[in-house]
Amino acid sequence: MINFNYHTPTEIVFGHETENQTAALIKKYGGKNVLIHYGGKSAQKLGIIDKVTQLFSNENINYTLLGGVVPNPRLKKVKEGIQICKEKNIDFILAIGGGSVIDSAKAIAYGLDYQGDVWDLFDNKGTAKSCRPVGAILTIPAAGSEMSDSCVITKEEGNLKRGYNNGICRLKFAVMNPEFTYSLPQYQTSCGATDIMMHTMERYFSPDTDMVLTDRIAEALMKTVKDSVFEVLKNPQDYNSRAQLMWASSLSHNDLTGCGMKRDFATHRLEHELSAEYDVAHGAGLAALWPSWARYVMNCNIARFVQFAVNVMGVENDFSNPEKTALKGIEAMERFYHAIKMPINIPELLGRKLSEEEILNMAQKCSRNDTLTHGSFKVLKMNDMIEIYKMANI
Repeated sequence: MINFNYHTPTEIVFGHETENQTAALIKKYGGKNVLIHYGGKSAQKLGIIDKVTQLFSNENINYTLLGGVVPNPRLKKVKEGIQICKEKNIDFILAIGGGSVIDSAKAIAYGLDYQGDVWDLFDNKGTAKSCRPVGAILTIPAAGSEMSDSCVITKEEGNLKRGYNNGICRLKFAVMNPEFTYSLPQYQTSCGATDIMMHTMERYFSPDTDMVLTDRIAEALMKTVKDSVFEVLKNPQDYNSRAQLMWASSLSHNDLTGCGMKRDFATHRLEHELSAEYDVAHGAGLAALWPSWARYVMNCNIARFVQFAVNVMGVENDFSNPEKTALKGIEAMERFYHAIKMPINIPELLGRKLSEEEILNMAQKCSRNDTLTHGSFKVLKMNDMIEIYKMANI
């Protein structure tokens, strides 16, 4: 077990009608003049915007609305938000939506305090020392941004998708009513379940192997997501299963499932280039790449893949042939992806194969022209990234 610090300051308010507490929570954390940040029409159709603005009016909380956040949130919208917040003297940002909206809100919060271009943070050219407080009403369980220190933004110029991690951006509170997820399309639900599991898998597949308790927490979470997503796909208004997914989203990315372990996150880094270039759903992109990453790296620690196969995917352990068991675990994961209508390679994701030039372009961006490595289970250089993209392109 390696040394670790574990800090989760976000207050979670979970369950039926918890959105009614939003105004009180804003006041609790000092908000008086709020930017309400959201995506498209779903927050309005669900009635959340009307309910929250009425609550704010009742409590004399000033607010400004800024919608229009899209999946793979854009830098242009972030900069628009920063400008509005400066003009309106905003002191608190409330995100209503999923990970894209929360990440956009975090980036705005950084940009209000950062002396310079907010993109510097994502381009490794600056460090945030502070940011404005952020809260959220979660409507899409997937990214786990409501409890994480992570924020991912796409810069339109050059199709650059970059993440920035800093604990100061962790939300003050997250309101989580599973009923708000009833109307999610099946594809979005499946993408979300994939992303939730991957946040834990990127911690689980670690070069460290002696954190038994953390492993058991991670395995329980992954198995719960596997079971719950099928129930939700059968019955979108299954409150209990929706609740399991929503809570798993938070626990998968608040670092609980990685305590005492080195994180990997290579699949996430590889996928960022895929969704930046082709604007695909993040969860679907992860599903399309993970099997190839797994086959490429599994012999670095075959026992880890055997453990995953047996404890998570329910594969019978062939003690005489660990590699066979490991491969069966990867194949079982591929069957799971197909069962929830997720792709397992790039042609299934995009409907075509990528050219060699497209693969090279993604690998160059991911590695910053072979100056940056990713991963810890196996450290990936640019040539490794090329090979994984090629494997996923078949």
